[in-house]
Amino acid sequence: MRCGILSAVLTSHTLVGIGVSKQDIREQIWDYMESQNLADFPRPVHHRIPNFKGSYLACQSIKDLDIFARTQEVKVDPDKPLEGVRLLALQSKKTLLVPTPRLRTGLFNKITPPPGATKDVLRKCATSQGVRNYSAPVGLDSRVRVDLVVVGSVAVSEKGWRIGKGEGYADLEYAMMASMGAVSQGTPVVTIVHDCQVVDIPEALLEDHDLTVDYILTPTRVIATGCERPKPAGIIWSKISCEMMGRIPILRSLRSREKQAGKDVTLQDEHQRLPEPHSQHTAPPSSVRRPRDPPQRGSGPVPGEDAPSDTVYVGNLPRGRGSELKRALRGRGAAPVLTWQGPRRALLQYQDPAAAQPALSCLQGLHLGASPLRVALARQQTASELVGSCAGEPHPGHCPTI
Repeated sequence: MRCGILSAVLTSHTLVGIGVSKQDIREQIWDYMESQNLADFPRPVHHRIPNFKGSYLACQSIKDLDIFARTQEVKVDPDKPLEGVRLLALQSKKTLLVPTPRLRTGLFNKITPPPGATKDVLRKCATSQGVRNYSAPVGLDSRVRVDLVVVGSVAVSEKGWRIGKGEGYADLEYAMMASMGAVSQGTPVVTIVHDCQVVDIPEALLEDHDLTVDYILTPTRVIATGCERPKPAGIIWSKISCEMMGRIPILRSLRSREKQAGKDVTLQDEHQRLPEPHSQHTAPPSSVRRPRDPPQRGSGPVPGEDAPSDTVYVGNLPRGRGSELKRALRGRGAAPVLTWQGPRRALLQYQDPAAAQPALSCLQGLHLGASPLRVALARQQTASELVGSCAGEPHPGHCPTI
């Protein structure tokens, strides 16, 4: 039975048409679980997939599902309330895959207990510490075929509609698995929650990238949702920001593969309006006096308004961070043809203006150090800013390539 008070609150929002949001539902569930002392370590549960009293009991119900008995490879999220499922998978000698935290070092880790592991050792392997100590990364080229997906949730409806903690990792992980061919529309998805987390969710809140669930396990119920809403069939690149691409290396690899396959991989912010050429503290080019003998730049860009539109200016570059800038450019798919570096500045030349514009968008908001880099087309910068890109170097006639 659902927790009536919370369910009634959320249902009333839906019925009277108040503009309830996903975050409203999250906050009400987090607050309710804390106020009713339903939450378990780690607390407070706000901004987490909440652990709850009775989570281990809820996990045991998965043994009664035929889909679990047939499973060979199971992907289980690293959330605390799913620890019992990870243990059952290891005890049943199934291949256990756990996503890497925030996808920083790849997509999956395969949990491999030591030979002859006792139940106590397996229990350790199922914890977050054990996932770190007894795992090996699974690369994109590995032939992974996931039979069952188990995810955590903040809220879920009996129709199978799910709300996570708001960071989108479970949705993204599933989309990445779909892109790799590791899952299909028929791959079952299970979530494990407290009864009070089963609430009415307005269908209007669902988006194309949202993952739905087929089974809900609580301490008192097993719910087959019969959900027919399609699951993500792959990554929707228009939902991915350049900032996210910078944080998740495996996304960049997948994007490169899909681009080579001829798919549209345009990112969310690649076509945003370019920044204003000048801030209120920047003098227009016509008011800046050019030096009489600017450094020679070979075939490089010409300063000021004569600079070609295939060149990107990077300012506010911390000293000694040139190699880091180079890695960031490659990681974001924005590597230039030629690069000149000077004190706190760099000029990035691309093959043509069409290549420079996406690079400009991808670099917006990039930090190397405490402050964000200043990025714009070189032709939008003043002459003194551009000439200063190589001023002060030991050999002003040649700025080193980074």
